[in-house]
Amino acid sequence: MRKTERYKHLIQYFTTNFPEAETELHYTNAYELLVAVVLSAQCTDKRVNMVTPELLRQFPTPEHLAAASSDEIFPYIKSISYPNNKAKHLSGLGKKLVSDFNSEVPSSIDDLQKLPGVGRKTANVIASVIYNLPAMAVDTHVFRVSKRLGLVAKEAKTPLEVENELMKHIPLELVPKAHHWLILHGRYICVARRPKCEICPLTHFCAFYQKNWPNIPDDPENRL
Repeated sequence: MRKTERYKHLIQYFTTNFPEAETELHYTNAYELLVAVVLSAQCTDKRVNMVTPELLRQFPTPEHLAAASSDEIFPYIKSISYPNNKAKHLSGLGKKLVSDFNSEVPSSIDDLQKLPGVGRKTANVIASVIYNLPAMAVDTHVFRVSKRLGLVAKEAKTPLEVENELMKHIPLELVPKAHHWLILHGRYICVARRPKCEICPLTHFCAFYQKNWPNIPDDPENRL
């Protein structure tokens, strides 16, 4: 199957079945989402959502975060992965937002990456979710699912290479949603160790499935 056909099937399935896919992180504004995404690196959204309510009660604005030391932030995020580093990132992030961006979360990918703890993936999440810009954040789920489905070339070895290839084939207006389609599919069905191919609705165009189970007939009922 050609790559263009795979994208056609992907878009057709998800626009029909999950037209309003969105992040599972809890937030009410750009600042809160930024804090949550920084904390979510190598950590589950479920755990982050358990931590952020109290953290944001204590530090509800960039000004509050800027005034806090990493030692003051640490107790609120100690159950998160890499809490020492993330406490330092959040303290620096607050200071940078106040000093350089008038306490506003910037929309530019380049500006976002100037904030401590914010790499390209996090910057793309903020640009996509908050500002609805065509930015494709490639985390481990997006990387894995894109490769397994056959949406990107085998030669695409880095998140940026995967991002660039996805951006070539997904219509710009669908990119913010497509990011969540791929993440959620990787989180709940196309999991890392043992993908749940038996319940996957995408097997009829999945390169991984067709390679490993070429003689198993596709079940049309799995597609919807």
